[in-house]
Amino acid sequence: MAKNQHGDYYQERNLKNLDRINELLETLPPFCEDFLRGIETRTSVLTRLNYVYDLRIFFDFLVQKKFRGKEVTALTLDDMEQITDTDVEIFLSYLSNYRYGGKRLSCDERAKARKLSTVRSMFKYFFNKGLIESNQTTKVPTPKLHEKEIIRLESDEVSSLLDTAEYGDGLSPHASGYHDRTKVRDSAILTLFLGTGIRISELVGLNNESIDFSNNSFVVTRKGGNKAILYFSEEVGDALGAYLAQKENDPRVPPEEHALFLSLQYRRISVRAVENLVKKYAKIVSPLKKITPHKLRSTYGTALYRETGDIYIVADVLGHRDVNTTRKHYAAITEDHRRSVAEAVRLHRPPEDPS
Repeated sequence: MAKNQHGDYYQERNLKNLDRINELLETLPPFCEDFLRGIETRTSVLTRLNYVYDLRIFFDFLVQKKFRGKEVTALTLDDMEQITDTDVEIFLSYLSNYRYGGKRLSCDERAKARKLSTVRSMFKYFFNKGLIESNQTTKVPTPKLHEKEIIRLESDEVSSLLDTAEYGDGLSPHASGYHDRTKVRDSAILTLFLGTGIRISELVGLNNESIDFSNNSFVVTRKGGNKAILYFSEEVGDALGAYLAQKENDPRVPPEEHALFLSLQYRRISVRAVENLVKKYAKIVSPLKKITPHKLRSTYGTALYRETGDIYIVADVLGHRDVNTTRKHYAAITEDHRRSVAEAVRLHRPPEDPS
C-alpha cells in the first residue's frame, strides 16, 4: 500500500513497459516469448523491451530478404537454423539505410552493435537450450566503435546555465511567460544534475521522502533496481530547499502527490519535460553544444575527476558497475593530467645565482 501511496515511479514504469512487451509479442514469432521468459531473472524490464524493439527490426529484415512472403509471426526455430553468419552481416549492412513502419531509418555503429548483441543473445539462448543446433552469430564480429568526444560544459558555462534558469535572460517571449512559475523548480533540477551527476531516470523517480536534509543525502534507484544513497553539497541543498518551500506554500499541489519534481499540471514531471527544459536553457548558454541531461552528468563526472583524480570514487558516485566504463568516459581528462605534469621533471639544473 505504501508503494502506491508514495507513487513508485519505477514500479509504474515497469508495469507500462511489461504491457508494451506483451502487446509487441503479438507481432513477433511465438518463440520470442520463451526467450524473454528465459532471460527474465537476469535482465531488467527496460532491457527486455529494448530487445523486443531490436528483434522486430531483425525479423522484418528476414521476411523481406530471406524468407520472402512469410509473415513474421510464422517464423520458426527451424527458420532460425537456416540463418548464416553472412545473413547477419547483410543485416548489419541493411541497418545503414532501411525502412520500418513507413519511415526511412539508419543506425550508427553503436546502434548496430546493440542490435547484433540482441540477436546474439537470442541465438545463444536457444543454442544453449539445445533447441537449435548451430549459432552462426558468434562468427560475426562486433562493429568497431569509435570513441565519442565527451561534450560537457566548462565552469563558466555551468555558472551561466544556472543564472539563466534563475533570471530567464535570453528566453523566448513564450518561455518567459512560464518562467516565474518554473524558475525555482528548474534551478533545483539543474543544480541537482550538476552537483550530483544523477541520471535523468533517477531524478524523475525521486519522491519528497527521498531527501534527507539532516545528512544532505537522498536515495536513488539505480539501473537494475538497486538503491543507493548519494550526498549533496550545501549549494544543492539550498536549491532543493527553496523548491520544497515553494511547493509547501502552493495550495494547488495535491496532498497525495509524493513526486519531488512536478509538472505545471502538478503531476510527476516526465523525462521528456526534463530533457526539454535542459535544452531550453543550454541552447542560450552554449548554442554550439548539444547539451542533454546526460551531458550535465558528464560535466559533473569531469569536475569530480579533476578535483579528486580518483577514478574509483567517480565510478562509485556515478553508479558505474565497471570502472572501465568510467575510465573510457573520462580518459580525455587524463590528457589534462599528463599535460599538467609535463614540466614537473627538470633535466637541467637552473644556473646558480653568483651573488
